[in-house]
Amino acid sequence: MNVREITNKETWENFLAECAEKTFMQSWNWGEFHQKMGGKAWRLGIYEDEELIGVAMLVKVRAKRGVFLEIEHGPITKNPKSQIPNPNQVPRLNFQILKTLLVSLKKIAREERASFIRISPIWERNEENAKVFRELGFREAPTYAAAESSWKLDITPLEDELLAHMRKTTRYLIRQALKNKDIEIVQSTKKEDLEIFVTLQKEVGMRQQFVPFSKKYIESEFDAFSKDDSATLFLGKYKREVVAAALVIFWCRIGFYHQAASRGEYAKLSIPYLVQWEAIKEAKRRGCKLYDFWGYVDPQKYPNHPWAGPTLFKMGFGGKSYEYVKTQDYPLLWKYWPTAIFETIRKKQRRL
Repeated sequence: MNVREITNKETWENFLAECAEKTFMQSWNWGEFHQKMGGKAWRLGIYEDEELIGVAMLVKVRAKRGVFLEIEHGPITKNPKSQIPNPNQVPRLNFQILKTLLVSLKKIAREERASFIRISPIWERNEENAKVFRELGFREAPTYAAAESSWKLDITPLEDELLAHMRKTTRYLIRQALKNKDIEIVQSTKKEDLEIFVTLQKEVGMRQQFVPFSKKYIESEFDAFSKDDSATLFLGKYKREVVAAALVIFWCRIGFYHQAASRGEYAKLSIPYLVQWEAIKEAKRRGCKLYDFWGYVDPQKYPNHPWAGPTLFKMGFGGKSYEYVKTQDYPLLWKYWPTAIFETIRKKQRRL
């Protein structure tokens, strides 16, 4: 096996189109997003002879506590065509791919003076896959880099079937919102509407005491994907005023519910439910097979977790949970350890 940088968008995207488990954080445009944010990105391909069997979008992160390298929801791998897919062989194949990739990652880390490498794998959470990282010298990270679990819905059934499989309350609230003539859901790719979304997120952050994504972050993400018509704002209006909104990414036949915000004083109108339903219907119109609600936490196991409430909302639409191997760190310099201690303390403070 060997690692080579991929500079052709079609090569990258065509490979990912054939992979079952993936998110937009390994898409070509996610690399464009990081560059818009002033960062640096490498699109690395892992080859078996001349066959591409894995990819990893690597980004350089400049934090207050130093520089590190990060792979969000990768690497993405698949069996070589010469091999018959065998679930029992997947962990060993992943080991070989990660071992080969790690050589290149350490070389880049030295050149960029990074203190550690952080990987948020999108491999199924099981002992075999976790062991792959341990055997190569990784340790579980004190915090996550990207969602370590997600709630996903198969949207190939007809709309009536999707409604029928929703939680009764969710279905009722959608229908009530549809009956309200003062409520409308519109789609937008306008920059001025993005400003409204940013303002709405700030309001929610102040109300719920969390720090939302920066304006630059949201604008850069929107710009990176909207040029391919892959990013859309869904605006929920009550009497022509935007009171709920969601930024949805459409990529590789998957709709991703990545960011959202709503005003608490309009909660009884259930507008976020209708926003979500319209986003799901748009995903179907675009030929998507899956709708990814993004972050998930078991609300029964962790009732006090900040994501417990949003997860219950997502679960009402139907679907099932997917859990990935916990975020992994590969320490390179002593500077890593103060960072790890700081992140451990912060995670406890945020009840994550």
